Amino acid sequence: MLRKFSSDLGSFRKIAAIIATFVAVFTMPAVAEARLQCAPYAREVSGIALHGAAAGWWDQADGTYDRGQTPREGAVLAFRSTHAMRSGHVATVAKVVDDRHVLLNHANWSRPGMIERHAMAEDVSPAGDWSQVRVWYAPINGLGLRPSPAFGFIYNNAPRGGTQLALND
Repeated sequence: MLRKFSSDLGSFRKIAAIIATFVAVFTMPAVAEARLQCAPYAREVSGIALHGAAAGWWDQADGTYDRGQTPREGAVLAFRSTHAMRSGHVATVAKVVDDRHVLLNHANWSRPGMIERHAMAEDVSPAGDWSQVRVWYAPINGLGLRPSPAFGFIYNNAPRGGTQLALND
């Protein structure tokens, strides 16, 4: 009798897991699917209205958003395209720790679809200009072993020529 109960309980758990997976997948809002890639996630978190592959954000920002080599909270760190990151990468600065360390919020870095919050990033460029960055990589529980090339930071100022409403408007 105990074996039958254990068998029935195991079957119940399997069915419950299948139902939970079905409900999660088919009731997930469309925005959640878009958040699984770095560019839509960074756009939503930062408010920077750029589109397309992450590798194109730096050039798109020219003339619309300020860009620079100094980290600021809310800015987007734009990574260059490489063999390993053909579409580049973008991540939002959650916190500036010091001139060589920031905490990033980003998606699709450590594994496909994964959203990471407060992931450490370190400027390892000789000039201290954030052109070479090591980023926390969950599978090794530490900073990535190889530096990734970056353009710099896109700042979430109001687009040039646009208007910015005061909070009491």
